[in-house]
Amino acid sequence: MGVETKYFRFSPVQWVYKQWAGLYKEDHQYLYVNRGFGFIGFPGRVGILPEIAVIELQRA
Repeated sequence: MGVETKYFRFSPVQWVYKQWAGLYKEDHQYLYVNRGFGFIGFPGRVGILPEIAVIELQRA
């Protein structure tokens, strides 16, 4: 469940998890948290589009 617009982003999950959607960097490590592509029960998405991420790794 959540709401996301161009200027506002909110989900109750932010009170449970520090990283809840998007790309995060700490030191030299990255964490990508996917928003998912569906729901079970109530479709509590307003402005949060379903997402399937494709991550391509390349040798440095």
